[in-house]
Amino acid sequence: MTSTGLDAVEARAAASGGAGKRAYVRRIFSEIAPRYDLLNHVLSLNIDRGWRRAALAELAWRNQPDGTFLDLCAGTLDVGAMLAHMDGFRGRVLGADFAEPMLRRGIGKADAATLAPVAADALSLPMRDGSIDGAIVAFGVRNLASLDEGFREVLRVLRPGARFVILEFSTPPSTLVRGAYRAYSHYVLPAIGRVLSGHPTAYTYLPDSVENFPTADKLAGLLRSVGFHDVRWRHLTLGVVAIHVGTR
Repeated sequence: MTSTGLDAVEARAAASGGAGKRAYVRRIFSEIAPRYDLLNHVLSLNIDRGWRRAALAELAWRNQPDGTFLDLCAGTLDVGAMLAHMDGFRGRVLGADFAEPMLRRGIGKADAATLAPVAADALSLPMRDGSIDGAIVAFGVRNLASLDEGFREVLRVLRPGARFVILEFSTPPSTLVRGAYRAYSHYVLPAIGRVLSGHPTAYTYLPDSVENFPTADKLAGLLRSVGFHDVRWRHLTLGVVAIHVGTR
């Protein structure tokens, strides 16, 4: 088997939650960091900006405009920077990710006094219990090696009454849309991703990880099972993505 073939096998194993998922995710996101922002906008036809704004609206940060907020699996700090630049925001955003090259690409997107990168694993956050006024994760939660552990860790650091918002790819409920989306994600997206990123398997991992991710209903149930309440969710863009909200 060629090295590319071995990489593809590793990508599929990681997408299905194999033992090497954590190391694989850290490595590929570190490798594609230089082109990550461009790829996000190109592959989503630039719709991803609106998705992020919709998710931030659910964070209810205006109830605590001078609070401390967590951008989990922050990548290149796009979400944290968007929050930091919103009118009326006077607080601080901690952008946590374990792929340091991704965080470095985000430095300078907002004032360092407002947006701070934190090199940390989402399953072991370096934050005190009840110290965070709200948390958001955009397109990163499916990369966690353990959803249970990740959600419990978020629950730990949130103050009572704070919200946790998840923006993630989902399975469209319409058979027709689901078929078209699957064709795009398994054929068009990997081809463009390989060309623009130069990485042979990163954009093979992405659609496989979406297919192995819990449905919106099941994800809501998992949030409830670890202790979040007032859990709700809604689809956006024909069900291609979903926003989940839970309260500590």
